Amino acid sequence: MADRIFRLDRRGLVAGLGAAVLSPALPRIAAAQGRPSLMLQAKAGVIALRPGEANTPIWSLLGPAPDIRLKRGDELEITLANELPVAAALNCHGLDGVPAAEPLAARVPLLPGARETLVIPLRHAGTFMCDLRLLGDGQARPLPARALVVSESEPVAVDRDQVFLIEDWRVKPDGTAMAPGIDPKDTIPLYTINGLITPDIPTRSNERLRFRFINGCQRSVIAVKIEGHDVRVVAVDSLPAEPFLAHGGALVLAPGTRIDAFIDATAPQGSASPILLHDGREARPIARLVASREPPLRDVALPAAPPLPSNGLPNRLDLKNALRVDLTLGGSPAEWVTPGSFASSAAPAFRTKAGRTVVLALSNRGDIAEVYHLHGHHFRLLDRLDDGWKPFWLDTLAIEPGQTQRIALSAEYAGRWLMETMATSWAAPRLLRCYVVE
Repeated sequence: MADRIFRLDRRGLVAGLGAAVLSPALPRIAAAQGRPSLMLQAKAGVIALRPGEANTPIWSLLGPAPDIRLKRGDELEITLANELPVAAALNCHGLDGVPAAEPLAARVPLLPGARETLVIPLRHAGTFMCDLRLLGDGQARPLPARALVVSESEPVAVDRDQVFLIEDWRVKPDGTAMAPGIDPKDTIPLYTINGLITPDIPTRSNERLRFRFINGCQRSVIAVKIEGHDVRVVAVDSLPAEPFLAHGGALVLAPGTRIDAFIDATAPQGSASPILLHDGREARPIARLVASREPPLRDVALPAAPPLPSNGLPNRLDLKNALRVDLTLGGSPAEWVTPGSFASSAAPAFRTKAGRTVVLALSNRGDIAEVYHLHGHHFRLLDRLDDGWKPFWLDTLAIEPGQTQRIALSAEYAGRWLMETMATSWAAPRLLRCYVVE
């Protein structure tokens, strides 16, 4: 039944990216030296993936119980203690303009038993994803992701603000889970939402929820559909977008993509609305919105919400005088290296002066979709004729085999920044290059 309701294939998933997303935020924040501080531990852990059976061992990114979120303008002090038997590198998706925090380019991997402290200025409000996966390919256990929420400096009219972190796992017959970068063979794919299997999310009539959808899957492009509800996208990859309704109520997300959406609870009291996930092969229920029998929160639904407050990125980009660079993805081009082989002194893919617009032509020469992730800056996805761009900023993009997509960024922040690419196959390696803004 689910597949008849929600029919997609791999090509449809990737194409949807151009047309367009309850482990809450990262753990409790303490105050230290006038700034919020956060202690994280990389250590062995478990997750319940198979009801009625033993928990599955994983490697985790742990901290105190979640409660308090951050605000735009905060300086966050993060301390990471590595209690794993391998080196670790903390990577935050969506973080612009903090060159001292850039993993591998500015920070060496954290050795077992060591700890490090970073101070990160939070220039932008939005939904961020933090993980230790940069060095995770082929390791003994998979690594989960965590959400980091930075609230707007102005109030946003929603009744509830909820993270919806989607992760995939490949479980062997013996109950252990496999890290990516390895042939999954006879493993079973499983999905969790905020670390849970098919959770129920209660709602009240005419309640407005802000869902922060995060694709924390290792390699998969996915689509998420909430049956019977309009889904209004208000932010993509940590930055506000011109609000728009998701086509058919479905959101398409590449690995690492974050989409904030407003959803008004209008289903009949006592009913349940399935939330479906499509991975290009089949649709499956992953959670439910359950309409409470309590009285409505208000008599009528709220009017359409205005755009979120601006994060201050430029309204226009100078494409005429842009630096233009061609980058080849897929097919294992020699210029891209695995994280373990990356050297901070490596020749960059390009150099540019601060303040200049850069247009990148990303050509996928592989035979399956390729995911590109840019560190340090966000970009606009250009129209085919370079005569405009989509009404949102991105830091992650999936590109179909044989296709070329053009993106444009305003190189505002000086530093050495990473670029990541990987094919949408569990066994595919994560590959890196860097670029330099002077």
